[in-house]
Amino acid sequence: MANIKQQKKRNRRSLKQRDSNIRYRSTIKTLFKGLETAEADEATTRARELEKLIDKAASKGAIHVNNAARKKSRIARHLATREG
Repeated sequence: MANIKQQKKRNRRSLKQRDSNIRYRSTIKTLFKGLETAEADEATTRARELEKLIDKAASKGAIHVNNAARKKSRIARHLATREG
């Protein structure tokens, strides 16, 4: 355990950040599963919500930008195969 006051504060902040990052990643995974089981008409609204969350997570640094792009591409492919 750290003895320096600033390091103790940094440890507290990093734990909060870790919880936030885990929350984003977990929610994204859950919404992906929901997207696969959704009906055709509600799939587009779920996809829009999921893309919004992915962009937010990438901007906050919870996931890497390339990871976000890959996930958004996966959503687009899923919707394209569903439509046609």
